[in-house]
Amino acid sequence: MTLRLHDTATRSVRDFVPMTPGQVGIYLCGLTVQSVPHIGHLRSAVNYDVLRRWLLHIGLDVTFVRNITDVDDKILVKSQETGRPFWAIAYANKLALDADYRSLNVLPPTYEPLATGHITEMHELIAELIERGHAYVSAEGTGDVYFDVTSYREYGSLSGQRPEDMLSAGGVPERGKRHLADFALWKGVKTDEPDDASWVSPWGRGRPGWHIECSAMARRYLGAEFDIHGGGLDLTFPHHENEIAQSCSAGLPFARYWVHHALLNLGEAKMSKSLGNVIDVQAVVAMGIRPVELRYYLGVPHYRSRIDYSDEALREAATAYRRIEGFVHRAVEVVGSGRPKDVPPAFAAAMNDDLNTSAALAVVHDTIREGNTALAASDETGVRAALTEVRAMLGVLGLDPLDDAWRSGDDGSDLKPIIDSLVALALEQRAQARARKDWAAADSVRDQLKNAGVQVEDTPAGPRWTVGEQH
Repeated sequence: MTLRLHDTATRSVRDFVPMTPGQVGIYLCGLTVQSVPHIGHLRSAVNYDVLRRWLLHIGLDVTFVRNITDVDDKILVKSQETGRPFWAIAYANKLALDADYRSLNVLPPTYEPLATGHITEMHELIAELIERGHAYVSAEGTGDVYFDVTSYREYGSLSGQRPEDMLSAGGVPERGKRHLADFALWKGVKTDEPDDASWVSPWGRGRPGWHIECSAMARRYLGAEFDIHGGGLDLTFPHHENEIAQSCSAGLPFARYWVHHALLNLGEAKMSKSLGNVIDVQAVVAMGIRPVELRYYLGVPHYRSRIDYSDEALREAATAYRRIEGFVHRAVEVVGSGRPKDVPPAFAAAMNDDLNTSAALAVVHDTIREGNTALAASDETGVRAALTEVRAMLGVLGLDPLDDAWRSGDDGSDLKPIIDSLVALALEQRAQARARKDWAAADSVRDQLKNAGVQVEDTPAGPRWTVGEQH
């Protein structure tokens, strides 16, 4: 089957045909690092990580570019509020973001360009737009350079918005603009901003506008035309609309497919630092939810479906993943870890249908039911077949419990050998008590383990234990 993706530009699900056979170029709008990330940001990371893993699984070579906006109005406001250099704030928050990506087993990008590292490329693109008559320097001598929205007839084709609907975004100054809808390509230096937050340019000292960086960096790493541009629905207008306008006006074909994910809402509003309604990874872990379970929660809904966050839904997702994990570990005890094989046709069909992860996970759970039946019947052939298929599917979703990503890191898994030894000692004491028919002592050991969060299950192969709720 051919992979089909929803393309925002055509408002339809289209067959995905790479520009270059066997290769895919993806540009994903990354974060503005004015603060630590929240799980709404991480939905984007998980959704596009699944897309990337599926493209790799079907044999395509993927170049994945995800930028970092490390200078903008919001970061400068934080700098003024805290007295810290803007670059120190950006760097600290990027380190936190990197840690969260690792904790959720998000593959690192092929390239992760910083806005401040590509000023030259932005200057070149701005100069081209001025030369072509699509941009102008403010007549007030402020050093501002604006894109003339009226010069691009197709403006609004992606979002359906009209130029007159556009408001100045991202703190764009109003000085020297010809039309309200025009947006800043270069922002002249202002007296109330840090001295080190500006660069020399042909138009005077200043810093880049928000939109120009993505057009410049996409061209730098993916060329004039590339396959997929991704981001949240909230970026469709004005950010992505402006990217199209400035790139196409410079003669760049730009993105062939626009893939947008829906948002994660808390209450009636999207999760947003500016609204103060955010939950981060640390808060989730404090609830007793592991990062792998958070990834499952974020990855189960279709990427174009809105997620309305609730603690209950998150806990239900964690419980569902623990059932998956429990089957994998029980099966490994019987037949070994094996080697994942091809995914079932039904799983492939679901993923090729616009990345229908909900339907794909239904196939995972159906296969696990078959595997549990085989376990109950001591059918090792059936267990092995189910296990290898389940692991193959979970690998595509980044959720394989045997993935090293879930066995190491800052989640305490480095203590696993010590915990294994301690639990083994307690189980040996329990076995000795049972051998001498001291049932009270045996039950006491089991109860103490349960109180510590360790569940013991007696099986024909001997006792096995897991951490967390028993299912």
